[in-house]
Amino acid sequence: MTVIGKTRRPLSPEPRGVLHRLAPGEFTHGRFEAPDDLADRIEHFWTVRWNLEGRAPQVQETLPHPNVHIVVEPGSIAAWGVHTGRWTRALQGRSQAFGIKFRPGAFRAPLGRAVSTIADTSIDAQALFGPGAALLADVLGHEDDRVAADIASAFLRERLLPATQQALLAGRIVDSVADDLELHSADELARRFGMTLRALQRLFSEFVGVGPKWVIKRYRMHEAVARVQAGQRVPWAALAQDLGYFDQAHFIADFRKLVGMTPGDYARERHPR
Repeated sequence: MTVIGKTRRPLSPEPRGVLHRLAPGEFTHGRFEAPDDLADRIEHFWTVRWNLEGRAPQVQETLPHPNVHIVVEPGSIAAWGVHTGRWTRALQGRSQAFGIKFRPGAFRAPLGRAVSTIADTSIDAQALFGPGAALLADVLGHEDDRVAADIASAFLRERLLPATQQALLAGRIVDSVADDLELHSADELARRFGMTLRALQRLFSEFVGVGPKWVIKRYRMHEAVARVQAGQRVPWAALAQDLGYFDQAHFIADFRKLVGMTPGDYARERHPR
């Protein structure tokens, strides 16, 4: 059996998947790398703060990645499974959130069952860590977000088991999908890692939470959104071909389903003349 070494996903310069700019108001977002000893299980930590007091609520929408997050908010500490559609949240008043983004595959151990069982839903952190989960509330209220990340790291070190070979393999396979736009099918992905398609599907259901075809299509959609956001002139037929779609119509249909509007309408919203 090939031994899979520990993996670390580098932190991208900008978060991918945030669909819309927020209207004027106080809003900050930060991300911090996990320490080396947790990097094979934790992708990064993130923080969000907003102050919309005296303003109308604002809707934030994202296209999530194939990751589980533990999210700490005032009065709530929950683990959120992979969200298969567009994630929508109305922000209002003044508040904050702190997140722990797990590496694909790494949440199987603390969950104790297939990660696909919590797709599109959440569970209270006490179901994972017992009453001690309440200690995670200490991450909130710090002016220096790195202090919060240190508190979360100390909490996780005491509770997370070492990553298994299957968890590391699942993470590496997901990374290969994110990094290679030439990869267009689950069959091709299975062959690349010397697996049958059924074995790959079982691995993803157990450790990632969604199927390999979903992961491939989601990362291709992230690429499409990123190109529009960059302000590039995008020939839709060529982009559809680059991303492995049979034709432009199928690409536009998938884009509209996930983003809520056609690629052309989204481009005009992001870059009005």
